[in-house]
Amino acid sequence: MISKILIANRGEIAVRIMRSCKEMGIETVAVFSDADRKSLHVRYADEAIHIGSSPSTESYLVKEKIINAANSTGSDAIHPGYGFLSENAEFADLVRKEGIIFIGPSSDSIRMMGDKISARRIMTKADVPVVPGTRKKIDDDIKALKVIKRIGYPVMIKASAGGGGKGMRLVYKESESLDALKSARSEAIDAFGDDSVYIEKYLSKPHHIEFQILADRHGNVIHLYERECSIQRRHQKIVEETPSPIMTPELRQEMGEKAIAAARSVNYEGAGTIEFLVDENLNYYFLEMNTRLQVEHPITERVTGVDLVKEQIRIASGEKLAYEQADIFQDGHAIECRIYAEDPENNFMPSPGLIRKITEPMGFGVRTDGYVYEGYEIPIYYDPMISKLITWGRTRDEAIIRMLRSLEEYYIMGIRTSIDFLKRIMENPEFINGQYDTHFIDTHKEKLFCPSEDIAGTEDLAMIVAFMEYLEDAKIKKNGLPPQSFSNWKMRNRKRNISRQ
Repeated sequence: MISKILIANRGEIAVRIMRSCKEMGIETVAVFSDADRKSLHVRYADEAIHIGSSPSTESYLVKEKIINAANSTGSDAIHPGYGFLSENAEFADLVRKEGIIFIGPSSDSIRMMGDKISARRIMTKADVPVVPGTRKKIDDDIKALKVIKRIGYPVMIKASAGGGGKGMRLVYKESESLDALKSARSEAIDAFGDDSVYIEKYLSKPHHIEFQILADRHGNVIHLYERECSIQRRHQKIVEETPSPIMTPELRQEMGEKAIAAARSVNYEGAGTIEFLVDENLNYYFLEMNTRLQVEHPITERVTGVDLVKEQIRIASGEKLAYEQADIFQDGHAIECRIYAEDPENNFMPSPGLIRKITEPMGFGVRTDGYVYEGYEIPIYYDPMISKLITWGRTRDEAIIRMLRSLEEYYIMGIRTSIDFLKRIMENPEFINGQYDTHFIDTHKEKLFCPSEDIAGTEDLAMIVAFMEYLEDAKIKKNGLPPQSFSNWKMRNRKRNISRQ
């Protein structure tokens, strides 16, 4: 039985994994860079090991430092979370060679599904539909241009070793092709060390639907239904929900069976996600497989009641799945909004800085997975996502209303965030009606993006006035008089909010 786990990650996902470990009576080890010395995951763990300077290339991405930290603390296992080394087959091999349990699939599965061309071939053999496109890597521009002409515009150029939206270019016409190829290759070589690409026919109004799967080493595989992930910017998801508003019972059953077939085709073990594109006629095509825990996994947990991290740990320990397919059903509706430290009105520029004040939402059906606190300074070195806000309702409408209420309660002072932007998404009629696809943000630019306001001065003034009122109240109380029953500043702010409505 696993007794101590090192989490090879940081921030909210490290804290989330540690919470499940504590419930299982498993000790946890955090690793941290210079920039993360004061991060919540370091405070929350039973032990913490410093692994290098702030850039991830000198800390979280250095395999040997992670393994040395695990050995020095006597850790039985390593959980990679998502990002960083979570889908690095070489890292999985090194961990297992040290006699440490890697909480994830085999390195062979990671390799097969990490290479997009290999994955397409495997899916075709497994009778899982794939988007029309190339079946081999292309490392020559002339060949690529010929393939693009044969497939027909529009096409999507993708890095073969890619993920996370890197090395992807959408091409609508011939004059754009060469420049798109060169920029995709350049980004791919920087991100993955491999500039080969593949080319797919571009679906004009696709939905991005993914199925969560669990598989053990005893041949048992189940799916935990779908997640709708079509609200994206730059191919990065920012809002997810389950069930999907476009799904029919028949389509759900068929896609779930194909997701299981996909997992079986690579002898998969652990938690994973099969991603599909679904067109306007409900034709679906395999997109890729993520061989790790997904950022959006909490909404699946909320509607199924299954703790996916605990299941990952049990599977890695050699246990059989505790569930059969008939045990899994969807209860209600869940939505996740990713809260980013960035400025949507300024091309989503990251907004690192000091958290001066934070109030997180609470109440029935609300979950916040985060890692920041008042006085914490968000570093510039990592992904700007600071938390995930999850709401649940008996119906989709109730989940949306609860999300809006929660976003209204979510208050962060000191940095720019995506909270107001997310509110506008929740209020959009097409989102409310479930009539959206991956082009939602581009389609509704005018309604989603508001003129940028200089709120820094307003926040400073608010803090000064609040402090002055505090001193005044203290003075009155000292003289034996009751404190003020209301704040002029609060009343002005309340009137301003009412006038906006």
